Order: sequence, then structure tokens, then C-alpha cells
Amino acid sequence: MDALTDEKCTACRRDSPTATEVEISELKPQIPEWTLLEREGVKRLERVYRFANFVQALSFTNRVGALAEEEGHHPAILTEWGRVTVTLWTHKIRGLHRNDFIMAAKIDSLV
Repeated sequence: MDALTDEKCTACRRDSPTATEVEISELKPQIPEWTLLEREGVKRLERVYRFANFVQALSFTNRVGALAEEEGHHPAILTEWGRVTVTLWTHKIRGLHRNDFIMAAKIDSLV
């Protein structure tokens, strides 16, 4: 299997299927630092990145934003002093898609 970082996010439609439990169990080990959670009935991936100060956290946030624009897949980002929380899910399908795992792997590569 190719690395997720070698893949490109693809456009999703409202009728695109969510990732199955089997797909999630195959993809999740490739992004081990990410937590699988459910919020408001929607499965999501989330990771907290820690930094020495706000300037580093903001710089990382900006790099994540640039990557999101490049991939056309936009996470929720919370930037605080010394930490950035990134949450991924596919809004159109109200759940997880392969794109979320691709983005998670690509975001990890920015650290």
C-alpha cells in the first residue's frame, strides 16, 4: 500500500460513502497519534500538536491552512498558546472518508 502522504484528496459528493469500520481499521495505524472520536453523532479524527510558544503554534496553523487549500480539504483548527488542535471529518457526508486520513498523514508530515 502506498503511503497516505503520496495520495491526493478527491472531491466528495453528498452521496459519497463514509469509511467503513474495516477501512478505518486499515487506515488508522498509518496515523497513530490521531484519536478517533465521535462528536454530535459524527466520527472524526483529532490530534493535538504541542509547541514551545504561540508563534510556533501559529506558524504551524498557517502551514496546515496552506496544505488544506492545496488539497481542497479543510480541517477545524484551534490555535492556542503552545498547542494546535486539528479535527478532521468530511462535512458533506457527516463522517470519515479516506480524504481525512490522507490529510491527517500530510499534516503530520508538516511537524
